[in-house]
Amino acid sequence: MNDFSSVQIGRRSAPQMPHPAPMHIVLFGAGHVGHALVRLLGSLPCLVRWVDERDELFPDETPANVQIEATDTPDAVVDAAPPGAYFLVMTHNHALDFSLAARIMRRRDFTYFGMIGSQTKRVKFERRLLERGVEADRLAEMTCPIGVHGIVDKAPPAIAVAVCAELLQIRTRHVVAQIATQKICAMV
Repeated sequence: MNDFSSVQIGRRSAPQMPHPAPMHIVLFGAGHVGHALVRLLGSLPCLVRWVDERDELFPDETPANVQIEATDTPDAVVDAAPPGAYFLVMTHNHALDFSLAARIMRRRDFTYFGMIGSQTKRVKFERRLLERGVEADRLAEMTCPIGVHGIVDKAPPAIAVAVCAELLQIRTRHVVAQIATQKICAMV
């Protein structure tokens, strides 16, 4: 017997993935892309902590799975996130983005860390992170630019779709890896 239940599709049975726990997403930035992203995340299996220093940018209403946090100390939110969190950094300020990136990279228990930006921004941040003691092999844990490859549209809704697709891919890979680990442990 396998860990997948069968679901009847037409005349065929197809394996169904187990229902994993929701993603815990910490989203830094309440700009246009943040707004577009929250609209999509509101319908996905996740809990979102939406963080920005600028309280006036948050909408009056958000999806039920989104918690707004207007704070002058966004770095502290990194430390308070649960193990396995998915971090998304897309603030209005490169200095804040770097501060958050350095703080996130100090953690060793996140599932995903993505930052909006160009390849040039990534290279600059990598150099600065190395100067601050982040090991070179850990830089691969930072995704920048974010979103599935092949989507070149820079409109906020398009970026949001690309980011959500990437998060769902990461979540699926994580679940598959957990199932494989459970199977190996069961065989031992």
